[in-house]
Amino acid sequence: MEAVVVDRVNQFEGRAALITGGARGLGRAFGRALAALGAHAVLTDVDEAEVDKAAHEITEAGGQASAYRLDVADDAAWDLVLTDVAAAHGGVDILINNAGLHSLEYGVNWAQLPVSKLRRLFDVNVMGVMIGTLAVRPHMQGRPGANILNISSSAAFNGMGAYGATKAAVRALTLAWARELGPSGIRVNALAPGLHVTDTIRNEFTPEMIEGHRHHQFLDLEGNEQDIVDAMLYFCSDKARFVTGETMRVTAGYASSL
Repeated sequence: MEAVVVDRVNQFEGRAALITGGARGLGRAFGRALAALGAHAVLTDVDEAEVDKAAHEITEAGGQASAYRLDVADDAAWDLVLTDVAAAHGGVDILINNAGLHSLEYGVNWAQLPVSKLRRLFDVNVMGVMIGTLAVRPHMQGRPGANILNISSSAAFNGMGAYGATKAAVRALTLAWARELGPSGIRVNALAPGLHVTDTIRNEFTPEMIEGHRHHQFLDLEGNEQDIVDAMLYFCSDKARFVTGETMRVTAGYASSL
């Protein structure tokens, strides 16, 4: 009879996890969850004050974290951050490409957005993923269990304006990078969250909009941040050792129902 194996509490112990968009929302939650399981959370964001605060919250709670100001569309900024991270940790074990522009204004018809806004949207949501992966790649070589998790969206499946197009591009990049990095033992996957109701969402969406979204779900449930965090922990862990090139929809069936 096989012995029962109990999961280690600190399953990410000794691993450096770099999370973009780590000042608030999902990025902040990802950092807390990974640090609680032993990782050193390297939080980055364009909002220096808020990302410092997020890292401080983790260390105050007994976890390990550091914070850096980073515009993901700036390749020189990536080099500066990674020089410091590599010196402190020897490399990067987990990269979560979470930073993105995602307010309702980017879900409108293409003609309603000036070119300057479109360019910034694609710079952050698409080029940010590309530049970050290129920059981190050499720092992941030879590190057991190294993996990248991209944050796409349910909007990638329903053609929701320019925002949806950027998130569809993230899906495509995930598969392309999985193919290219597989021989190096680096896994690449993506999450496509549905509507997870947070304070930010309640401020942006009317109750009618939230209810309308829920009406298109297979499950009559209200999603929350923890639903996405739990999926992230699976993909970033060794339990997903045989999984790469995949995009998991965490939507209660929303993306499949359209």
